[in-house]
Amino acid sequence: MAATASAQPGCKGKSYALALMLGLGLLAGITHPAGAQLNADNRPYDDKLLRLSEILGAIHYLRELCGTQEGQIWREQMQELINSEGTTAIRRAKLVKEFNKGYRGYRRTYRYCTEPAKVAADRFTEEGVAISEVLLKENP
Repeated sequence: MAATASAQPGCKGKSYALALMLGLGLLAGITHPAGAQLNADNRPYDDKLLRLSEILGAIHYLRELCGTQEGQIWREQMQELINSEGTTAIRRAKLVKEFNKGYRGYRRTYRYCTEPAKVAADRFTEEGVAISEVLLKENP
């Protein structure tokens, strides 16, 4: 995690990236009520979770493009999310599909690190933090 903080160009990006990683770590520990196991492919928070997966894909691409030298940290965060939430093959496939959608969408948009690419990465990080906080609040 220390590499994340020192690699991000802007101070704002550092704190949001760290907050997002911490939130994702906490999300991995969420336990699901017995009723949630009845239909393992659908949960009430799936829209937020899928959006978070897409955001992680976009962040993974954009931050690497902009030279943060974080390596595979965002892919690893996604793998943790899959490990905790991908209880069935269908759920895992949905999560991976959204991560890839975020990654590929921004790979087509940005070939070089530009100011708009940095702004997009910061905005996605902020949104990821907000989604993580809501998920944690709604699923203690």
